[in-house]
Amino acid sequence: MKALVTGGGGFLGGAIVRLLRKRGDEVRSFARGAYPALAEAGVEVQRGDLGDAAAVSRAVEGMDVVFHVAALAGVWGPCEEYQRTNVLGTEHVLAACRAHQVPRLVYTSTPSVVHGGIDIEGGNESLPYAKTFSTHYPRTKAMAERMVLAADGERLSTVALRPHLVWGPGDNHLVPRIVARGRAGRLRLIGDRPNLIDTVYVDNAADAHLDAADRLAPGAPCAGKAYFVSNGEPLPLAEITNGILAAAGLPPVTKRIPVPLAIALGGLAELVYRGLRIRSEPPITRFLAHQLSTAHWFDISAARRDLGYEPRVSIAEGLERLAASFPAGAPEATTQ
Repeated sequence: MKALVTGGGGFLGGAIVRLLRKRGDEVRSFARGAYPALAEAGVEVQRGDLGDAAAVSRAVEGMDVVFHVAALAGVWGPCEEYQRTNVLGTEHVLAACRAHQVPRLVYTSTPSVVHGGIDIEGGNESLPYAKTFSTHYPRTKAMAERMVLAADGERLSTVALRPHLVWGPGDNHLVPRIVARGRAGRLRLIGDRPNLIDTVYVDNAADAHLDAADRLAPGAPCAGKAYFVSNGEPLPLAEITNGILAAAGLPPVTKRIPVPLAIALGGLAELVYRGLRIRSEPPITRFLAHQLSTAHWFDISAARRDLGYEPRVSIAEGLERLAASFPAGAPEATTQ
């Protein structure tokens, strides 16, 4: 199989690339960076931007399947940047798949498309899209997911996966932020409820993408649908946070702040950062306050049924692997 992975140099994209190469598939990566390690692993690397339609078309040409993983993530930044990467970029991927008659497209979405700031406990794919979004990332991802699912048909089969809080060795987003704030003593739990959340170990999330690609075909049960993907082990936020801190050799976080205060601080931080035109992400936003103070875990029985997905690596084993990945200290946060 000839597979394109957009964002193949990133955390989840890289895990998908490794699995594809391990089973003998030909892989092409499309990303803005060079990523020489990919080329050394036998991956064809093409550099480019999702906003460049011609570059996307060249990357898609000749492929049997496209894994569209690349996106602009985060909770802060100009609307036009999220629109260009997440929406326009997806339009370019869809157009290129049609132009080059690529039969399968697996799109990486996010559960944030259904999170409206309230508890989600055992939610399934019948949940509607959120009516309002407090940040550009989930709004633009919801727009892109709708486009991908609407494009499903006889010539192009599509599916969207919603992996929840992907983590593991090599993570350059969630883990290093928790560790950095823990080391600095700036980590706080929000509220006093043991709100359960889902996470997914990176190898499991990558497995789900290959499962989806292998089952995707015109009229397949998964065609034109979205699926939640997690470890199937919802845990209190404090437990998974402290598990990551322990893996890094740090003490647990115990200090808490009230939910209303966190939301108010988030609103104030957003106001200040916008007013001063600060491009870096604020330490707290209203979106983060809602995310960290509510339950959000999902029923993954549909992914098990239609994709054959089954988490291979438990959270306990994942934390052991994480601890072994940085014995000399925690990794620094980076951006893609």
